[in-house]
Amino acid sequence: MRTVYVLNGPNLSRLGTREPDVYGAETFADLAALCRQTGRELGLSVEVRQTDDEAELVGWLHEAADGKIPVVLNPAAFTHYSYALRDAIAQRTAPLVEVHISNPAAREEFRHTSVVAAVATGTIAGFGLASYVLALRAVADLA
Repeated sequence: MRTVYVLNGPNLSRLGTREPDVYGAETFADLAALCRQTGRELGLSVEVRQTDDEAELVGWLHEAADGKIPVVLNPAAFTHYSYALRDAIAQRTAPLVEVHISNPAAREEFRHTSVVAAVATGTIAGFGLASYVLALRAVADLA
């Protein structure tokens, strides 16, 4: 069974309480369960991680690149300014799909720019937690 990392950046552990009008009422535990269940349906072993630490996220991306492990990544706020994250993604050796629960293009102007999109395989945004399901399906097709 192919392993896939689902990596999540800052504040995603706060799902369910952080701006539910934007991010929904589901919790991070709900997200993790959905990703693992979707993975099982697709024949993937899904490992879900979350961090508020940019260096830790970069380390996980290096680990994925070294292991040729596909990634579904919600970089959260790092999307808009983390060139360290962008450089780590550029080293990928397997598909990497950028995901967002909300649609950044429909929100504040500072959210319109993704510094990581150009080095990702693709981006899925605006479908709530279903963005992760769609990303896992894409990874399953690509991996």
